[in-house]
Amino acid sequence: MIPAWHYLHGEPDCVGRLKVVPEDFIVREDLGFAPCGEGEHILLHIRKRGQNTQWVARELARLAGVAQRDVTWAGLKDRHAVTEQWFGVHLPGKAEPDFSSLEGDEVQILARARHNKKLKIGALKGNRFELNLTELSDCAALESRLSAIATRGVPNYYGDQRFGHNFGNLDQARAMFNGRRIKDRNKRSMYLSAARSYLFNLAASKRLSSGLGEQLLAGDCLMLAGTQSFFTLNEDNPLDDAMQARFAEDDVRISSPMWGRGRLPSLEAAAELELSALSEQEDLCQGLEAQGLKQERRALLLKPRDMSWQLDGAQLKLSFWLPAGSYATSVVREIAKDLQANENISE
Repeated sequence: MIPAWHYLHGEPDCVGRLKVVPEDFIVREDLGFAPCGEGEHILLHIRKRGQNTQWVARELARLAGVAQRDVTWAGLKDRHAVTEQWFGVHLPGKAEPDFSSLEGDEVQILARARHNKKLKIGALKGNRFELNLTELSDCAALESRLSAIATRGVPNYYGDQRFGHNFGNLDQARAMFNGRRIKDRNKRSMYLSAARSYLFNLAASKRLSSGLGEQLLAGDCLMLAGTQSFFTLNEDNPLDDAMQARFAEDDVRISSPMWGRGRLPSLEAAAELELSALSEQEDLCQGLEAQGLKQERRALLLKPRDMSWQLDGAQLKLSFWLPAGSYATSVVREIAKDLQANENISE
């Protein structure tokens, strides 16, 4: 059974359609850096429509005459969309291949440049999304809801696509933890991510359903805004007026656990709430620990940047920027439910 993760703004009344055509879902990758202009790697900025990331990578490998492992990307992008993303091709001591045959109605090369480092998964700053939701019903309260999302954010849940069809990746993770051997390294990584993401969503949903998603607790782990660094509220970092002010100014943010080996860094009331949320998930917790993953943290709430919208009757045009590793799904699910058409939204 797929869990009903708790909403920050209450379950939406609005129903509609998303991604009727690929142009309803546009993603533009923000690397956060520019290619240096020299080196063993060629970075290609590619716009694609109706094609997935792996297909483009295979075609680049074929045209370059290299192994598929020599073609990399910063983040997976959905097939059912129009996306602009970067690919890296490792070509030490080789001239740049002719990639022109890749281009057509569905794929265009926007730019290319040499770079001195491999393009790795996650090596991007974020993504800008431009969405078109259509055939919306019950839009009376949508303007105020969008304003609340822009101000307060949304739960920073992992999207359902992380867990596979009918949460199949989670079943595979449990089987792996029970001794099933998974030879494919990518599949092992996917199953580990599914288990860890599920535990995060559980803990985050529990926190929000307790009405404490926007309130500091004793022993909370707070993340510095825009970073992965965190610290625990304790004697050295007390929960006082100064800390409350930093929280109100969005300088620090509440976090939830990314489970792994080692001591849970939260304390007191915060730790009690997190452990309660995961009390029935001992198999997943122990499995992640046995695989050597370490305790980490992830922000509880996700705040879209530069969010703007245009509501015209039953159609909503929505634009926002999200940091890498977060999901547009988390924003969309707080706006409308029961969205028809393809809902698989990538990182």
